[in-house]
Amino acid sequence: MYPINVKITKIIRETPSTRTFVFDRSFNDAIAGQFVMVWIRGIDEIPMGLSSKNSITVQKVGDATEKLFMLEEGDNLGIRGPFGKGFTLPGKDEKILLIAGGVGAAPLAPLAEYASSAGICMSTIHGARNADELLFVDHFISCGELHLTTDDGSAHRCGFVTDVLAETDIAAYDRIYTCGPEMMMKCIFGMLEKEDALEKTEFSLHRYFKCGIGVCGACCMDKEGLRVCKDGPVFNGLQLIDSEFGNYMRGPSGNKKRF
Repeated sequence: MYPINVKITKIIRETPSTRTFVFDRSFNDAIAGQFVMVWIRGIDEIPMGLSSKNSITVQKVGDATEKLFMLEEGDNLGIRGPFGKGFTLPGKDEKILLIAGGVGAAPLAPLAEYASSAGICMSTIHGARNADELLFVDHFISCGELHLTTDDGSAHRCGFVTDVLAETDIAAYDRIYTCGPEMMMKCIFGMLEKEDALEKTEFSLHRYFKCGIGVCGACCMDKEGLRVCKDGPVFNGLQLIDSEFGNYMRGPSGNKKRF
C-alpha cells in the first residue's frame, strides 16, 4: 500500500478555483467513481476522485490543495489506489440521469464518457455558484442533454439543480447518479425518497479519512459501520436511510460535526 510516484504532465485551469492535474500514469482498471489517495509531500495525503484514468480535478479548499496548486508540470506526487466502490455501470438499453454540483462533476465525467461511448441515453443536470465555476460543460454537452443552473443567474437558469429535478419525470430514468456538496445531495435524497426512487439512485460521497482501505474508521457513517472509503464512496440510496448522511461529518480526530 505504498504510494507510487507519478509525474504531473499537464495542469489545466478548469475554473478560477479548480484545476485538473494529469499524470504520466494511467489507472486503466479504475471504475468511474473510485478514488485515489494523493500524497502531497510534506503536507498531507488526501482522497481525490479520478476525473479520468490519469487525472484528478481539484478545488482549492485547504492546506493540502493549496500546496497542490503551487506545483507545476514536471513535479511529482505520490498516488495510492484506486480504491473504493465506484458507480454501477448502466446497461446499453437503460436511460440515465446525472446530477452534478460544482466539483462533483469530476467523478461523474468518466461515467458520462462511458455512457456516451456505449450509446446510452443520458441527461445531465449541472449546477455551480456562477458561470465561471461550471465544470466540464463542453464534455457533458457532447455526451447528451444538459441542463445548467447557477446560483446567481450568471449563466442559463438561475437557481439550483433541485429546481430542474423537481420538473423532471423521475420515472423516465432507469438509473440516477449524483455527486456534489452533501447538503445538495441530501435535498436530492429527500426528493427521490418521496418518488420511491432511492433504489435506482447512487450517491458519491466525499468524507475525510486517512487510510483509504477501511482500517482507521474515521469515515464510519452509520450504526452498521458503513465506511465511505471501503463500502463507498458510491452508495445506493437505500443504504443511506437513517445514516449520518446530510446530518454529520467527521473531522481529522473522528469527532462528529453537524453540517
